[in-house]
Amino acid sequence: MIHSFKNDYSEGAHPKILEALQQTNTEQHDGYAEDTWCLKAAGVIRELIQQPLADVHFVSGGTQANAIVINAMLKPYEAVISADTGHINVHEAGAIESRGHKVLTVPSPDGKLSCDGIVSLLDAHTNEHMVKPKMVYLSNATETGTVYTKGELQAISRFCRSKDLYVYLDGARIGCALMADSNDLTLPMISELTDVFYIGGTKNGALMGEAIVINHDGFKDNFRYHLKQNGALLSKSRIMGLQFYTLFGNELYFKLACHANEMAARLSNKISTLGYAFFSRSETNQIFPILSNDTIQRLSELFAFYVWEKIDEKNSAIRLVTSWATPKSAVDQFITRLEELS
Repeated sequence: MIHSFKNDYSEGAHPKILEALQQTNTEQHDGYAEDTWCLKAAGVIRELIQQPLADVHFVSGGTQANAIVINAMLKPYEAVISADTGHINVHEAGAIESRGHKVLTVPSPDGKLSCDGIVSLLDAHTNEHMVKPKMVYLSNATETGTVYTKGELQAISRFCRSKDLYVYLDGARIGCALMADSNDLTLPMISELTDVFYIGGTKNGALMGEAIVINHDGFKDNFRYHLKQNGALLSKSRIMGLQFYTLFGNELYFKLACHANEMAARLSNKISTLGYAFFSRSETNQIFPILSNDTIQRLSELFAFYVWEKIDEKNSAIRLVTSWATPKSAVDQFITRLEELS
């Protein structure tokens, strides 16, 4: 059977989540995130981020979260700044632009934005004949598996506040970012340094679901109207609330992210010892080794993965993604096969 390293949502959900769903299956609850489990999960998240006044909302997926948040925060003539590798720029079928907001991009091989990159776009957009940059979009971990340091996020946050720009952080893989060996950020720090961010569940053990956290008081009122208008205020929101309550019980969320990172590190370390280079230096659960096209073809007979980018006529970078459920045996089988081909 071919093992897939294509993504971190191929599997269903952690058994503890399935058990919780089964045990509460016939309970009756109010709908539209006003149920007991959404309220409990929101409370747990507020405690974790040390923000008792934060608003917490649950939606089904990352693209939905990004589109709703950005549209809710920006006026029609305002734009969002992103790394050119950012999810909103590359992998969301123009969801942001379809709502009338231009995505302004900065070249970023490592997936991260810097103050200098933001300044370059501010300097290029100076009057009402152009869109007005108003939001900075970050991903942590980034699309290339890198993570922001505390110093980097502090610098961006401080700069954006001095320029009256909003900071929004896409946390689809925030668990893996926080569990990276070199990480020096915490959830409370991320919450303090952003106006809005979300905590990803879909890619870290949940069946589906992301938790949007709103710290900026200006966007709390009426946000549920945006959810409803965009089909995100689900009648059975209890399903997502229960999952997040379960994930953050006994630190399960962080344990699952640790496993995903450890499996990726096992792959990365062995691939490196075999002499292969990497497209980017990732510390999370996505790695991008550069292999010959012939080797890629042979590996694809036993494993599924994406060819990420062409390097030259003979070599390409592939993306290998590990998850909370990736078995060590699958990692070792991939390593063994690569050794045979090397």
